[in-house]
Amino acid sequence: MTADLQAKYTKLAQEYSKLRAQNQVLKKAVVDEQANTNSLKDDLKQKDQSLRKAEQEMDSLSFRNQQLAKRVELLQEELQASETKGRKSKNKGDSPSQPSFQTQSVFDEDLQKKIQENERLHIQFFEADELHRQQEAQLRARLEKLEWDTEQHQAVVDSLTAKYTDTIERLQNDKARLEIKVQTLEREAKDCRLRTEECQQQLRKYQTELSNQLKHNSSVIQEKVPFNDTKFGDYNSLNVPPHNRRHQLKARDAVGQAVAFVQDLVSALLHFHSYTEQRIHIYPLDSSIEPISPLNQKFSQYLHENAAYVRPLEDGLLHLHQSVTEDTVTVLETVGKLQDFSKSFFTYTSFLQKILPYQLKSLEEECDVPLCTASLSAKNRELQADMKRVTSVFEKLQSYISLLALPSVRSDAMPQSSSCAVFTQLAACLHGLHDATRELSKHYSQKVVLEQELPTVTQKLRTTNECLLSSLASLTSCTSKIATFFNNNLDFFASSAGYGPRAGVGNLNPLQTETMLRNKKQAAAYIHTLRRVQQSQEKIARLEQEKEHWLLEAQLGRVRLEKESKRMAQLEARLSAHLSEDAPRPSPQDGLLDLVQPADPETEERTGSEVSQSTSMIGMLTTIPTSESVGDEESREHLIKTHYMTRVAELTTQLQMSDSKAVNFHAECRALAKRLAIAEKTRETLTEDMKQANQNVTRLQDELSTTKRSYEDQLSMMSDHLCSMNDTLSKQREEIDTLKLGNKGNSKKNKGR
Repeated sequence: MTADLQAKYTKLAQEYSKLRAQNQVLKKAVVDEQANTNSLKDDLKQKDQSLRKAEQEMDSLSFRNQQLAKRVELLQEELQASETKGRKSKNKGDSPSQPSFQTQSVFDEDLQKKIQENERLHIQFFEADELHRQQEAQLRARLEKLEWDTEQHQAVVDSLTAKYTDTIERLQNDKARLEIKVQTLEREAKDCRLRTEECQQQLRKYQTELSNQLKHNSSVIQEKVPFNDTKFGDYNSLNVPPHNRRHQLKARDAVGQAVAFVQDLVSALLHFHSYTEQRIHIYPLDSSIEPISPLNQKFSQYLHENAAYVRPLEDGLLHLHQSVTEDTVTVLETVGKLQDFSKSFFTYTSFLQKILPYQLKSLEEECDVPLCTASLSAKNRELQADMKRVTSVFEKLQSYISLLALPSVRSDAMPQSSSCAVFTQLAACLHGLHDATRELSKHYSQKVVLEQELPTVTQKLRTTNECLLSSLASLTSCTSKIATFFNNNLDFFASSAGYGPRAGVGNLNPLQTETMLRNKKQAAAYIHTLRRVQQSQEKIARLEQEKEHWLLEAQLGRVRLEKESKRMAQLEARLSAHLSEDAPRPSPQDGLLDLVQPADPETEERTGSEVSQSTSMIGMLTTIPTSESVGDEESREHLIKTHYMTRVAELTTQLQMSDSKAVNFHAECRALAKRLAIAEKTRETLTEDMKQANQNVTRLQDELSTTKRSYEDQLSMMSDHLCSMNDTLSKQREEIDTLKLGNKGNSKKNKGR
């Protein structure tokens, strides 16, 4: 509702500003027209005065003309009378007198003057009449134009008056509606104040409860938690971070692929440098015929040492691959072997920078050969530019690899947010290396084609050129594979592995990484030991069961031995009694054997057929039924039952004790865990409630103050606007009334004329 009201106020203010601007323009136009009307009125008054003056002059001239005409008539009559008198006097023969002749000449002169004056007056009258007619026509046209303009202005004023009337009515309606809204908002503000007071009371209550719970929990933590290692960054960095085995496998696989690609790159670079050295000894001078230049000798010496700079690249990456295992934590802070690879790459980049001037000078020497054509010289210059580009790309690669190796030395060397940009730039640089090697291979192949046309080319040079081209082709292919591989795995390289100290505080410290990894190994060994202990306990339990089994077997054997001993004693007693009765008494041993063993197969078969199996609580027992078998079985069964009942009673007692203790401990642990969980949830809930209550209180206070201020400003603005509009309308009404009165006066004057 506040937003809609604000939008309406904004729209109303815009309309008001537009109307105000239009009002200013119209006001200026009305003022200009009033000034023009006043000036036209003054001109009209002046023209009227001049017209009246001309009319008066015309009247006076006509009056004088009439007088002159009458006088001329009188003079003509007198002249005719005098002429008739003269004729009469002539007829009488009387000569005219001198005085009458003089009088006639005076009259003639006077008449001539009057006639001339009359002509001049007629001419002036005609000119004044024509000028009057022209001025009257101009003034009438101007008056018509002014009347038309006045009508137009009157129409504009009427439309503006109607528009302003509608605007005033609409503004008054808006003012009434806004006053109603202000009252509504004031009531809402009062309700908000009441709710705010209630929220503040609840907030104070929650703060009191939370402070009590915080004191209780703090005392529990101080008493029960002896040490919190996640509070300090140095101690927390020694904690073992969570292990992401999938990331480790992916990292090991990626490093393994990189090792294969770098091995191909090392092989291609070795071949390129070796064949370049071989070409120096063949072209432009063959070392087998004449000595080569000192520059090429030095260049050949440096190229001969290329293996010492190229091989460490492969070794460094192999060591890096060996350090990345399934049990390690592979991030930039823990990969210490990347620093060794960076140093090896820096060494090789320095080697390229060292041999670059010699390579450029060697190409210049080839251009100085007399048989070198202009196109071949151009290709040599292109090769110089390509070698510079390849060296610069290797320098960029070395810079980015050094940046990636810095976190393993210092944790604050490069923020984690910048690693993504470094990997992206490294991928672009690898694509640049592929482009540079491709251009180098293309220009070198073109140069070889041009050299094939030379008459001095030997078979050895052709073979060397072919080997160089093959090494450049393999180098281009290898750089393309490396760039594609890195681009495909860019998301994996730039993404975070999820490793970090507990509680998300700080970063992995590279100086403490080895200690952390050692702690991880110790933790893994401890877990393995726990598993072995568990297996040992299971084995001990199994051996205890076997021990119980064999103890029972021993007791059964002892019982059987006692039974057999008794039976042997009885047999010996019977044998002795039998021997005492019979004369030919065999030896006791023979009698014993006869009693123990059957005398014939039938007896043996009968004895074997009488063998039976007896099942007891410990399994199956094979017995031979004898005359005392029933009693033996009953005694043995009773003994087994007694033994097992005793054992079961002992185990039951121990189990009950253990169960009671375990249940007690489990109940206590569950109760403590529940209390802790409830306390944590309550603390979190109360914290959130307190935050929300604070936010609601702040928001309501801000809304209340903003609403008050906006309504006060809007009401004051609308009041000022209404006052200014009333003043403007009153001024416009006065001006309209003045114009109407002026128009009425002009129309009356025009009608009077």
